[in-house]
Formats: sequence, C-alpha cells, structure tokens
Amino acid sequence: MDMTNQEYGKYVNSKSKPSPCWKNDVWAFLVGGLICTLGQGLMNLYGGWGLEKEDAATAVSVSLIFLAALLTGLGYFDNIAKHAGAGTLVPITGFANAMVSPALEFKSETLIMGTASKMFVVAGPVIVFGTVASVLYGIVLVLFGLT
Repeated sequence: MDMTNQEYGKYVNSKSKPSPCWKNDVWAFLVGGLICTLGQGLMNLYGGWGLEKEDAATAVSVSLIFLAALLTGLGYFDNIAKHAGAGTLVPITGFANAMVSPALEFKSETLIMGTASKMFVVAGPVIVFGTVASVLYGIVLVLFGLT
C-alpha cells in the first residue's frame, strides 16, 4: 500500500480520537491548585506551631515529597496523575514520584541492584543538569561582579 505523507496524516486523524484538551486543562488546574492549597495549609500549620518562615517552607517541601512518595508506593499517585496530568507532575510531588516509581518497578531485582540503582534513572539527569546549570550561573555572576 503506497501512501503519501498527506494521505497517511488524514488516515491517522480519521482513526484517532480527539483529545479532551479543555477537560485535561481543568483537571490539571484543579489538582495542581489543591496541591498548592495543601502546601499553603501546611505552611500556615507549621508557622502556627512556631517555625520560622524558611523552616516552615522546608517542612512543607519535605511533607509534600513524603506524601507523594507514600501515595506512589501505595499505588494511588499514578491514578491521580492519570486524570490530573501536569497538575501532579509539575509541583515538587512530580519529582518525588519520579524518584519512587523506578525504584518500585525494579524492587524485584534486589535492594542494591534493583531499588537503589534504579532510583535515579529519571531524576538523576535532572539533578546533574540542575547542578551544572547552577554552577555555570554562579560563575557568570562572579565574572560580572553581581555577587
């Protein structure tokens, strides 16, 4: 069967379902907003317990990472992310999920060769390039005397 690129494109479009873009956007907005609201609620809670603003912010980050890792381990995070998309993946909760998911996937390959070695499969490059970018940014600031 010989098809041109245009004919193939029309064929694919006729067979694919339309993307529910607006529905996906609303879900991402609502779930992302709920995560942010939870974060702000935790910030107020920790501040009410007497933590300084910076310490409360650190506690919020740790709490959200822990909750996302726990929900990933229990198998709930993927179900939430299936509907919310970027609403769960963009905040810090997405980073926690990216760390825990590969570790869980390879846990049958023993603790060291499975879980420990696969934990950074997704997040490792992000950490490496983030660190390199911050060093380069620091060098630029020093060279231009902005520090």
